[in-house]
Amino acid sequence: MTAPAIAALLLAAGRSSRMGANKLVLELAGKSLVAHAADQALAAGFTRVVVVTGHHPEAVHAALSGRPLSWVHNPLFEQGLSSSLKAGLAALPDDIDAVLVCLGDMPKVDALHMRAIAEAFDPGAGHTICVPVFGGKRGNPALFGRRHFAEMMTLEGDRGARSLMDKHAGCVRLVELPDDAVLEDVDTPDAFARLVAHDI
Repeated sequence: MTAPAIAALLLAAGRSSRMGANKLVLELAGKSLVAHAADQALAAGFTRVVVVTGHHPEAVHAALSGRPLSWVHNPLFEQGLSSSLKAGLAALPDDIDAVLVCLGDMPKVDALHMRAIAEAFDPGAGHTICVPVFGGKRGNPALFGRRHFAEMMTLEGDRGARSLMDKHAGCVRLVELPDDAVLEDVDTPDAFARLVAHDI
C-alpha cells in the first residue's frame, strides 16, 4: 500500500501583535523561531513543506534561506489565521492526501511529534483529522485529510479549523504525546523569555 502524500503547511504570516515585534525571526538556541519549525517539518519527511508568509515576508524568507521549501504569500494576512490557511491549501498540488497545519511559533514541536500525528492518519478507518493531546488538552499541529479541504476554504476570521473538529468529531483521532510541546506557543515576551531561560 502506498503511503499517503502529506504536506506540512507552516503558517508564518501573523503580525505578532502581542509580542510587539516579529516573533518568528527572534533567535532561540542559535536560530529563529520559524527556522526551528521549518527544520523539524523538513526532518519529518513530508512530501513538501509550504511556508505561508504575510507580515514582513522578506524577514521570514531571510530566516529560512537555503532550505528546500515551497512558498506562498498571503496578501490578506490581516484578515486572520483562516486567510493564511486558505492561501496555503490553494497552493497544494492535487496529489496531496492530507496537510499538517504547523504554527511558526511552536519551536518545541519536533519531527517526532509531527511524524506521530501524521502516522495516525488513516482514511480507510475514518481517521481524517488527527489532533495531538497532552494532559487531556488538545494542541497543535493538527492534520486534516483532503476530504476536509473544501470546507477549510470557507473558514473566516482569525480562527483555525477547530470548528471542523467539532463538526466532524467522528473523524477525529486523538494522538497522545509524551510532553507539552504541542501546547506551548510563543505569544508574549514572557513566554519567549521562559524558552530562552531553558534554551528549549
